[in-house]
Amino acid sequence: MTDAERKRTGGGRPGRGLTLADVARALRVSKATVSNAYNRPDQLSAQLRERILSEAAQLGYPGPDPIAATFSRRRAGAIGLVFDDPLTFALVDPAEALFVTGLGDVCEQAGVGLVLIPRGSSDDFVQRAVVDGFVLHCDLDGDTRVDAAIGRQLPVVVVDGPARTGAGHVGIDDRAGAAAAARHVIELGHRRIAVLALPLQVDDRSGPADAMRQRSARSHVIRQRLAGYRDELTATGIDWADVPVVECAPYSREAGYRAAGTLLDGPRRPTALLAASDELALGALRAAAERGIAVPGQLSVVGFDDAPTAAWATPALTTVHQPHYDKGRVAAEQLLKPAGRAETILPTKLVIRRSTSTLT
Repeated sequence: MTDAERKRTGGGRPGRGLTLADVARALRVSKATVSNAYNRPDQLSAQLRERILSEAAQLGYPGPDPIAATFSRRRAGAIGLVFDDPLTFALVDPAEALFVTGLGDVCEQAGVGLVLIPRGSSDDFVQRAVVDGFVLHCDLDGDTRVDAAIGRQLPVVVVDGPARTGAGHVGIDDRAGAAAAARHVIELGHRRIAVLALPLQVDDRSGPADAMRQRSARSHVIRQRLAGYRDELTATGIDWADVPVVECAPYSREAGYRAAGTLLDGPRRPTALLAASDELALGALRAAAERGIAVPGQLSVVGFDDAPTAAWATPALTTVHQPHYDKGRVAAEQLLKPAGRAETILPTKLVIRRSTSTLT
């Protein structure tokens, strides 16, 4: 490249507003060739691409503006992941981490990015996100973020929440999984059974949840799990109104610990706890240990999720397994495959470990 060419294109000094056309002119190639070097490398020989990138760097050209490239291609090269929970929780909860891993593996293989969209007070984050589609891990009835995503006429897959017209859906049979957990403790002879429930609303209320509170639950997942517990207990002749249901909010292991402590300190201590997640069950194990209540000798505990922490608990936790990794994988595959969106219900199974035993 001559001194005159360097001078005409800015001399390699950054900040001079070099364009792709400037670089093409200086290198005596077409604009399409320079564009291919950055955006479609398979269209050039390795030697030509390396020469273009090397000489463009000497000129101080940083490459095409990614925002402008997005508009010109009409593709962002990324999908958006929307959570019900704060991102800080979603990235550390063992079950959620498996789900994100499954999603991320498919994105990586497909060469697309993953944009984590935080929970906000409105739909703005969903409406502004520069993505090619959405996976919404949202289980609230009437969640307007799902409406906003579908309204953008982009591919949408809802995970765990109610199936929606115009969107794919991936989930499990929460009701059947919970019924299996309840059936297990009933078969072990337990009749004084209590439930540790996930939050029923988004108001961070904790404590006993009466029948009206249960009926008004916006969370699809916990509503289905409560129904599964109720199905089995009432079929055995246990009055559901006599089963303590304690809402644990804000959702955490600590909330499960507090709720279990209240039940275990009460006048009619349960002999079995059905926890709607492993995190709540792990909190219950700690509450029992601090009170000298033997698990499973005096108290059986069943979780839901089979997160990696369940097998390492003391004692190892009996729980309902659901395939978190596969849930993320299938959601991503549905989103990225043309005409691939459908209704997919993944299997669950009861995993019996050492936190449950026959009532003596």
